[in-house]
Amino acid sequence: MALPSPACGDFPTPPDLVTAVLRCLQVRGDRWPRVLEPTCGTGNFIRGLLALTDPPREIWAIEANTDYVDQVQYLAQQSVQTQIWVRQAHLFDVPLQHLPWQTSGPLLVMGNPPWVTNARLGSLGSANLPAKRNLRRLRGIDALTGASNFDLAEAVWCKLIEDLLEQCPTIALLCKTAVARRILQIAWERQWPIGNGAIHTIEARRWFGAAVGACLFHLEITSATPCYEVGLYPDLEIDCPTSRLSLAGKKLIANATLYQQFSFLEGRSGIIWRQGVKHDAAPVMELTQKGPGRFQNQLGETVDIEPAYLYPLLKSSDLFRDRSGSQRAVIVTQTRLGQDTAHLEKEAPRLWRYLQHHQAFFARRKSSLYQNKPAFSMFGVGDYTFSPYKVAIAGFYAEPRFRLLTSVHDRPMLLDDTCYFLPCHSLDQAQQIQAFLSSPPCLGFIQAQVFPDAKRPITKKLLQSIQLPD
Repeated sequence: MALPSPACGDFPTPPDLVTAVLRCLQVRGDRWPRVLEPTCGTGNFIRGLLALTDPPREIWAIEANTDYVDQVQYLAQQSVQTQIWVRQAHLFDVPLQHLPWQTSGPLLVMGNPPWVTNARLGSLGSANLPAKRNLRRLRGIDALTGASNFDLAEAVWCKLIEDLLEQCPTIALLCKTAVARRILQIAWERQWPIGNGAIHTIEARRWFGAAVGACLFHLEITSATPCYEVGLYPDLEIDCPTSRLSLAGKKLIANATLYQQFSFLEGRSGIIWRQGVKHDAAPVMELTQKGPGRFQNQLGETVDIEPAYLYPLLKSSDLFRDRSGSQRAVIVTQTRLGQDTAHLEKEAPRLWRYLQHHQAFFARRKSSLYQNKPAFSMFGVGDYTFSPYKVAIAGFYAEPRFRLLTSVHDRPMLLDDTCYFLPCHSLDQAQQIQAFLSSPPCLGFIQAQVFPDAKRPITKKLLQSIQLPD
């Protein structure tokens, strides 16, 4: 199961972290005579288990990498108190419910599955992938925009729970915090009987040199009433949660207490939140103004095109830091989705020559959004794009800051696809909406649902759930 390098998502667990994880699990006083490690790597977790005062009586370890298996086999041969079984196999090929345990009693499943996406494994030609299925039961448009590219650890979690439901194990894995949240969501959707869940934050940069939100996520499969609320702990040493992650309706809530205080705002926005323009060709489509009428692309080239196709642009960082005077500009080739761009050859010959000259950048765009579309197509364009008044927010920052945008030199301010906005028909409407969204109750409602470690803490789905006043 393990992969050859951190670049492929394989992060061997340092012995000191193993010790901290085991200490965290032992605080509750539970003991497990049986332990399964589904992706054992070189065996650091097994070494930690064997070093315990009261080690498990039996351990099953699964690993696909031959070199790793040899190391764990040697470890097994040295063990006196604990019987260790090592199976060389891809985890997804092993029916875990049929492992021939010789010991009875509570079961602990623990380890550190690869931190890599299925797309990354596929690009590496790995055969160690779960059977193709819509893990999150996504709509077609979500799959097109990349939401179907799940972390492999999600599939590991799902297999462990589904295979071992009847044995009611405790499962404790190191994983991305985003994976832990998605598993909680999936557990609720599928009504898996889980309980006593906890997310303990770990410093991924310290332990693995990885800039990603990470945690020890553990839960129990229970025969009692399921509980889909999870305690959030700032580290492995603290035994009292600072907040609780829960579900409200079908969505995850980062801070249940804060959400309850401001849940009266839950509803649906009467105005559709929009995302900024998307082109996936920033080197040639995004320009910087170097003087009156003078623009330069990211390749360092001076760009001479018809001004009618140039618009002022803000990105997430500009919006968050209120840099409304940014010198950025973006080329816009369409005013609506799917619009034919052939007319540009006659109506904007300089722009057409420029785009043709840089056609290779557009040819490299891999997203299905651009397949079978007119040349130089964009996404996220419509009448709303050119609204002279907008209330906007950056999607890449956990702190919600709503900005009121107006036109610049009679040109509507545009945003890139990392931002969200409400198009407004008047300055008065924009001012009222900004004031409402910036009020303490509204900010509290948003912050109760924001996960700071998420790639995009502010989402359209969250914003759309805010009930705007009539």
